[in-house]
Amino acid sequence: MTTSLLTRPTLSHLDWLEAEAIHILREVAGQCANPVLLFSGGKDSICLLRLAEKAFRPGRFPFPLLHIDTGHNYSEVTDFRDRRAAELGERLLVRSVEDSMRRGSVVLKTPGESRNKHQSVTLLEAIEEFGFDACIGGARRDEEKARAKERIFSFRDEFGLWDPKNQRPELWDLYNARTHRGENIRVFPISNWTELDVWQYILRERLELPSIYFAHRRPVVRRKGLLQPVTPLTPAKPDDVVETLSVRFRTVGDITCTAPVESAAASLAEIIAETATTTITERGATRLDDQTSDASMELRKKEGYF
Repeated sequence: MTTSLLTRPTLSHLDWLEAEAIHILREVAGQCANPVLLFSGGKDSICLLRLAEKAFRPGRFPFPLLHIDTGHNYSEVTDFRDRRAAELGERLLVRSVEDSMRRGSVVLKTPGESRNKHQSVTLLEAIEEFGFDACIGGARRDEEKARAKERIFSFRDEFGLWDPKNQRPELWDLYNARTHRGENIRVFPISNWTELDVWQYILRERLELPSIYFAHRRPVVRRKGLLQPVTPLTPAKPDDVVETLSVRFRTVGDITCTAPVESAAASLAEIIAETATTTITERGATRLDDQTSDASMELRKKEGYF
């Protein structure tokens, strides 16, 4: 009688990424006393919610959700944020840059200045308010070169600052979340994912998204080589040429600095096909605030940005 060899089930690339992310989330829950998951309603944080469901359901999440709102976010995204948190029955905390402006801890250089980089102040205030010792977010290494320098468990000092030369080793997927009072860990469970991985995971898991991720017609102007939507916050200038184009958003954030890309992709399959062939990075194609050196991601992260 021939005994058949037992074979291990074949795991796909997404299976491995999912398993790693679930392991990281459980490590946070096990090591940290008071973590929080940052949820904006964007595609990366939507993936984090699904991963948290797989890590902790049928129980409640061992952390609340937190969004740092600039006050200039797309309503399609904030409406989705509120509805999704309610569907899950999880606690959603929202803290606004506008609150920091009223307190005087954020002062804009001009009324029209983007509030995006000032989220770091409001985040640090929320960390102090609630005593969070770990913040879980959806940043990925492929987004930007400064993010590629950061560990999965990224240590921040008592001032919320990041030192890229002072990071803890993560050999054999062992993570150290120990902190002293006032210190903080930023945790990135999907750090090793790419934009394409995210879209493929959304398709596999049949995750709902805000509508602006799909192709729709919108008036835009061309600035700094990017498309900027024409809105009450970002009106057309007298010398601008307004075009109504079919566009979609690869990433979402503050209206004043988040640009769509020209696209006819109206389904996840079409978005995946576009993403697989593009030669322009996600932030390079969509972030007006990354176009100047004084607003570089590394500088903002050293100052406390997520």
